[in-house]
Amino acid sequence: MTEYAHPEVLVTTDWVASHLNDPNLRSSKWMLDTSAYDQGHVPGAVGWNWQTQLQDTLRRDLADQRSFGQLAGSAG
Repeated sequence: MTEYAHPEVLVTTDWVASHLNDPNLRSSKWMLDTSAYDQGHVPGAVGWNWQTQLQDTLRRDLADQRSFGQLAGSAG
């Protein structure tokens, strides 16, 4: 994972599996097709729609820090 700009923020599937019951962590799944969330996901994960929840529709970029903070806060 060292080829990523910030590999320290990435985790492996084994790490996720070993932290499924950690009450201080929340996984999220970002997707265009939200029906994929219903087909299978990490237990306890929250699903977000890229186009309606994560994208700034004017800039066509990620939502600003305040908007993302509100979304993340509402997910726990």
